[in-house]
Amino acid sequence: MGFFSLTQDIAMDLGTANTIITFNGKVVVNEPSVVALDKKTNKMIAVGEKAKMMHEKTNENVYTCRPLRDGVIANFYACEQMMRGLIKMVNTGHHLFTPSLRMVIGVPSGSTEVELRAVRDSAEHSGGRDVYLIHEPMAAAIGCGIDVEAPEGQMIVDIGGGSTEIAVISLGGIVTNTSMRVAGDELTADIQEYMARQHNVKVSERMAERIKINVGAVLTDLGDEAPEDYVVHGPDRITALPREVAVCYQEIAHCIDKTIAKIETSVLSALEDTPPELYADIVKNGIWLTGGGALLRGLSKRLSDKIQIPFHVDEEPLLSVAKGTGIALKNVNNFQFLMR
Repeated sequence: MGFFSLTQDIAMDLGTANTIITFNGKVVVNEPSVVALDKKTNKMIAVGEKAKMMHEKTNENVYTCRPLRDGVIANFYACEQMMRGLIKMVNTGHHLFTPSLRMVIGVPSGSTEVELRAVRDSAEHSGGRDVYLIHEPMAAAIGCGIDVEAPEGQMIVDIGGGSTEIAVISLGGIVTNTSMRVAGDELTADIQEYMARQHNVKVSERMAERIKINVGAVLTDLGDEAPEDYVVHGPDRITALPREVAVCYQEIAHCIDKTIAKIETSVLSALEDTPPELYADIVKNGIWLTGGGALLRGLSKRLSDKIQIPFHVDEEPLLSVAKGTGIALKNVNNFQFLMR
């Protein structure tokens, strides 16, 4: 990053749970999509990990906000402030002035024109001069190393925080796609509801997220890969006295089963809508799993057994979309599927 660079190129995976920024082909920012604001002045106090540490722990003068819900912008002002704060993490100390930005941003494939406009406006208000948008399943496919412009069918299932993107890709375009608002956040809500109903313990969104990371699974028999039980501390819902509960992965597999079944149904529905020639390619190539949901223990096996097509988990599923947007940034003049 030089002092006389007038334009800076950055790629952004603007996610419901995490926002990742790549610069020069490297991940330079990977932070939770959370911003903390002063209630009186509406000024940003913290962003990313610092703001997440404040989440659910604030006083009357501070409020924390996740600007994106279900994969799209729910709070325009907070999203703009968050993007500004995260972009500053890239620029800090390297310029005498603020450069104009050329940006490529990943968006859900089911976004409406209004939702796409909100992303563009937020990016432009954060310093973006040339803003390109790319559908997340396309970016995920590129990030997995797939040649998306080849005359061959490839299927991507990207399970993020707010949305699950299911797409069949061929010849640089999306042939069929499903964007469902069932993903990591719903799994977290399932765990919160289960802990309250089954164990009578009140757990926060952050605690439910930790349970999901430590013992999240979709099969009740993981064999040697089974994680140790995770100990949860929380107040009893009736007495408010402290409780300690050990949660096992089998419990979580049961409590999130209905939500996982919805994703299975959507994958089958997408396959039904796939032209036969592309379907044959998918059976041969398998289906790629990306996003944080791909890390659920046993998910690829469960889907493979159910759908009878092999499922592959990307090496770094959390970074698939970010890597893909970074590659798209280098090819803005060649990739016809980028939106302006």
